[in-house]
Amino acid sequence: MLSRVAERIYWQARYLERVENTARLLNVFSNLLLDLPGQTRLGWRVLVRSTGTTELFESRYNVASEANLASFLIADDCHASICNMLSMARENARTTREVMPTEAFESINDLHYYAQSIAAAAIRGRSARNGMLEHIISNCQQIFGMLAGTMSRDASYTFVRMGRAIERADMGTRTVDAGARKLLVEPGKGSSTPRFPEPYEGILWMSVLRSQSAYQMYRQHVRRRVNGEDVVGFLLRDEEFPRAVLHNLTTISKILPKLPKWAAVADLVDNVRRDMLQAETPELIAHGLPEHLDRLQISFAAIHDAITQTWFLPRK
Repeated sequence: MLSRVAERIYWQARYLERVENTARLLNVFSNLLLDLPGQTRLGWRVLVRSTGTTELFESRYNVASEANLASFLIADDCHASICNMLSMARENARTTREVMPTEAFESINDLHYYAQSIAAAAIRGRSARNGMLEHIISNCQQIFGMLAGTMSRDASYTFVRMGRAIERADMGTRTVDAGARKLLVEPGKGSSTPRFPEPYEGILWMSVLRSQSAYQMYRQHVRRRVNGEDVVGFLLRDEEFPRAVLHNLTTISKILPKLPKWAAVADLVDNVRRDMLQAETPELIAHGLPEHLDRLQISFAAIHDAITQTWFLPRK
């Protein structure tokens, strides 16, 4: 396989997964406002932090309002918007049609034009926005299901799985990070004092779970009320849940041997997995969860750089 083809397949999967995750966050956050009392203040800026685009947003908007966030994350001409990411996924799918299922390109193409056609209405009203976001989430899942059901388990599908897994792991830490900074720590303080009294803290942690479609599986495996410690442990360290960070690192470890020259990337992934398994969730929450999540995100960037150096860049 040509390196440029492998890179485009990898980024096609990352963009689709990022589109789905962004739609999930925006949809869950919009619905969360209906569950909280009217006097509860919940800043939209948490969505900007979750997507890692704080500086870009602040360079374009002065206020983190619902309308500004909807415009920024849905239709702005920037790498963070759903429409822009779907356009990039479509371009990567178009240029790899010789190795990817034709039906997948057609579905991505249809989803791209659907988002373009409804974006303006979605920015203006919650009803149109929720319909658009649910349609996007459903179609992204269908596309990945189509790839899983129709692609041979060769190098092409390995790069699909790798791109999806690294994106899921990264967004998983960002989602937990947003919840942790919002709920566990008062601004400017080092304590773990909750910002919201019961029962609203539980509602907010449930929104974190729902943003990862994790609420039902969490309730099956954790037989206590929803609380920050258990949610963090489930979304970071559960080996069986497909959106948990540790599960996706394990997925990368398992598929790497299907590719040539995989040892250097495997070492980085195994180091991150080992650090996650050694970290105790209660101690992290009490003393340094945001810092731990920052280190994980830096590690994922290092894994991505190693993937790029190993398979996508020309040999010197």
